[in-house]
Amino acid sequence: MVKINITFLGTSGQIPTASRNHTSILIQREEENILIDCGEGTQRQFRKAKITPCKITKILITHWHGDHILGLPGLFQTLALNKYQKELEIYGPRGTSKYIKEILDIFKFKNELKMKVKEIESGKVAETKDLLINSRPMNHVAPCLAYSIEEKEKTRIDKKKLAKLKIPNPRLIGQLAKGKNIQVNGKTIKASSLIYKEGGRKITIIMDTKVNPSMKTIAKGADLLICDSSFLENSENGKQLAEEYKHMTAKQAAQVAKQAKAKELILTHISQRYEHKDKLILQEAQSIFKNTKLAKDLMHIEL
Repeated sequence: MVKINITFLGTSGQIPTASRNHTSILIQREEENILIDCGEGTQRQFRKAKITPCKITKILITHWHGDHILGLPGLFQTLALNKYQKELEIYGPRGTSKYIKEILDIFKFKNELKMKVKEIESGKVAETKDLLINSRPMNHVAPCLAYSIEEKEKTRIDKKKLAKLKIPNPRLIGQLAKGKNIQVNGKTIKASSLIYKEGGRKITIIMDTKVNPSMKTIAKGADLLICDSSFLENSENGKQLAEEYKHMTAKQAAQVAKQAKAKELILTHISQRYEHKDKLILQEAQSIFKNTKLAKDLMHIEL
């Protein structure tokens, strides 16, 4: 199975701390390098992670608050200086085209960057040979999107069964892979006895939002849910502040993961007020959804 690598370049809330940079997540699968948000300092986090930003293929912007996008001008400058050859695909909520144009107008780069910018309301964002990216609108103080990145279902051949049949002609094996029955030595071999469907993995990213029904929809069946956890519900005014600023508590994120039947939850976007309260954040979430982790800067996981 193809590896999916996820690197948390930044995991803080609105204000960075000594240990947490502003929000940014990189998801890598073969030739696709998808950056979700680009907070201030993201370029330096790439350096620390020993990853080149010049391999980025797509940027998914959840919303246009500073802690999620202030790293874009510097990133664009680096790509331009390195003569980035690809067409950079940028997706985001309403207003994205205007804001990207204003960045390019303000900051004059030495070399021109080829870009494709697309504003998304809801639904399909982009599609590749192997991946499907979808979105749903969230409930924040600015237009905001949650994203799911899902591998397409693949048709596979049972290699052990195939080896026993000793089919001499590769062309016949190709026919089986397409779901067609074949004849070998006067015997019919049914494709249905050898092929099976392999479901793709799904990663859902939900950033700044208050609880809303679309969260469960987009996270349904996710192998990994990465979710905003700005507040502790069991702390003073935690739930009230989450409601007021339209963010999530650790408990609420865990409830969404449970309702969506996600396999794993990773909490991120951690407020500076909880800088030394990792255990409390995890305890609150794990009391609802056991398979929960807390993101840290430069944390790397593999699916």
